[in-house]
Amino acid sequence: MIAYSLLFLVNDYLIFVKGWPGPLNFLKHQEWFGFSALRKPLEENFVFLGWAQFLALFAVMVFVSVWASKTQKRSLRDDARLWARFAAYIVRSAFWAVLLIGIVDVTISFLRVENFLEVLVGDELALALGRPSFRGTFVLYPLFLIGAIIAYFSRGLGFIWLSVMVVVAEFLIVITRFVFSYEQAFMGDLVRFWYAALFLFASAYGMVSEGHVRVDVLYAALSKRSKAISNTVGSIILGMPLCWVILLTGMWSQGSSLNGPLLSFEIYQQGYGMYVKFLMVGFMIIFALSMLVQFVSYTLDNIANLQQEPGEALPEEAQI
Repeated sequence: MIAYSLLFLVNDYLIFVKGWPGPLNFLKHQEWFGFSALRKPLEENFVFLGWAQFLALFAVMVFVSVWASKTQKRSLRDDARLWARFAAYIVRSAFWAVLLIGIVDVTISFLRVENFLEVLVGDELALALGRPSFRGTFVLYPLFLIGAIIAYFSRGLGFIWLSVMVVVAEFLIVITRFVFSYEQAFMGDLVRFWYAALFLFASAYGMVSEGHVRVDVLYAALSKRSKAISNTVGSIILGMPLCWVILLTGMWSQGSSLNGPLLSFEIYQQGYGMYVKFLMVGFMIIFALSMLVQFVSYTLDNIANLQQEPGEALPEEAQI
């Protein structure tokens, strides 16, 4: 499940950013499995790329089989811990990224609106930073990579800091508006950017730490075994399919609800605001991926409960 979700994201990037044909167009080109031929056959170099993407579908299956064979002695608890740590890493990376992006992008927007940017970086670079594609590609996306590196070495990040940052950003809006009569679009954008991150990225951790509110009248009275069955069935039937629905409907085509804004670097239309609207759309991808990984961990842990394995699912090192 996790391997194919990662392959799906890699293929999405290769198809819609790098122009690779994709497994589906490759099958249509070959007219395999009843697919109709493409109106325009693939060029020879694209056929090679299509072969690579098509064979990757089977390579993942082989890799997973080898993994399962090599780790037969691992307990379900150990596997649950592994994927819980991976989900935690995804969320940590995203949190560090939105912190850095928020600070850097709001600074650029402030300098632009006050006409300081040209003085500091020159007219040519200032003009380039006003283009969403340039700022997104050469400023904002690299900050995601920096966030991933920081998250690898820093494992003690808490959620409280981002809540405080949201409060501080909103407080500054109140002070500047009512005391100094100063307000710009980027100030509200920063609050929305950080609040959306706080809401979506905390979901995976909230599930494993029982932080979500359970709206039911039956679960609390169930036995541990019945709770494990309920959680396992719910994760497989409801949780994982929901994550896949988000990924498939949002990223299946170039104009889908998630791919469209990301590929076009969509931004707000109110002038000199932050250039983060397309990144906020990408939050849904991070949400779906982190939740999918956590559902896998949660399922393994509850199956371990059914088998009465000792231990807990989420170790200290997996804490967000």
